[in-house]
Amino acid sequence: MFTHKQVAAVSWVLGVDSGGSGLRIALGSADGRGAVRRAGPVTTAGPVPTGPAGIDAGRLLDAVVPAARALLADAGADGRADQVLAAVAVGAAGMATLGGDLRARLPGGLRDALGVRRVALAADAVTGYAGALGARPGAVVAAGTGMIALGTDLARWRRADGWGHLLGDCGGGAWIGRAGLDAAMRAYDGRRGGSALLLARAEEALGPAPELPGLLYPRTDRAAVLASFAPEVAACAGRDPVAAGILSAAAGHIADAAAAVAPASGECRIALTGGLFGMGEPLLAPVRAELAERVTRGHVVEPEGDPLAGALTVAAGLAAGELPLPLDARLLTVAGP
Repeated sequence: MFTHKQVAAVSWVLGVDSGGSGLRIALGSADGRGAVRRAGPVTTAGPVPTGPAGIDAGRLLDAVVPAARALLADAGADGRADQVLAAVAVGAAGMATLGGDLRARLPGGLRDALGVRRVALAADAVTGYAGALGARPGAVVAAGTGMIALGTDLARWRRADGWGHLLGDCGGGAWIGRAGLDAAMRAYDGRRGGSALLLARAEEALGPAPELPGLLYPRTDRAAVLASFAPEVAACAGRDPVAAGILSAAAGHIADAAAAVAPASGECRIALTGGLFGMGEPLLAPVRAELAERVTRGHVVEPEGDPLAGALTVAAGLAAGELPLPLDARLLTVAGP
């Protein structure tokens, strides 16, 4: 906890991580060089809804403004928020394609409510990158239900995949789960490429094979349901060649995406983030092997922090006047002086 004397000299920044599972908000103290350390608790809330105009800026403001005031009060910041809050960075899932309302309304709303004039709006892949690698060139693969890769040479961004489970997200959780269920249905039909073990797991987890289409197709959360079967595929990989082959193919897709975004020259750090890699060695081992073949200059490193830490890092750089990562009309924009 900061003392009263320390608080007066602190440059406070706010980081926001908005994703499909919820909203997280944290306060940090930044020095003049853009270094940041988190102060106090993290505030959480439910996910921000998406409407006809994209991600709802009004609903995000309704959650962020009172949380920011509470965090500042908890940290002992005296006076109004507009006297102490130097910058805000918001990382949001869907910012690249659904961020129009946020870009139009959020900077003004934060200025009116908190007085803050420096606001960075980023795709969650960007704040994920900043959290994992900081302001260094490299590539980050974020894999959960979906899969996206983002890389930079610090001059521009490169993105690969992240197009959703119908158009891409190849190698992600929904992709693996769907491939596993495809193998299960092949076994049920007696077609080549089937897996009796995956069929048994599918019927245990989801229900009788003939009823699976009726269970899956009407659901609006199909991608999440498909992804829920990915751990079953991983659990079977050690004793089922079909399951092992699915994970090998997923690893190839993940490595392809990383290779597509990796900087063209120099050392390339590659960070693997997201819940999918929690499946462990059944997936990680083939991913490492594929990366070694496709990105010969690359080496896999442990992520330094999460997307919320990345939002704080971006906000601290903005407060210091030295944004550490390149701007992009869809991926990272800045409002204010």
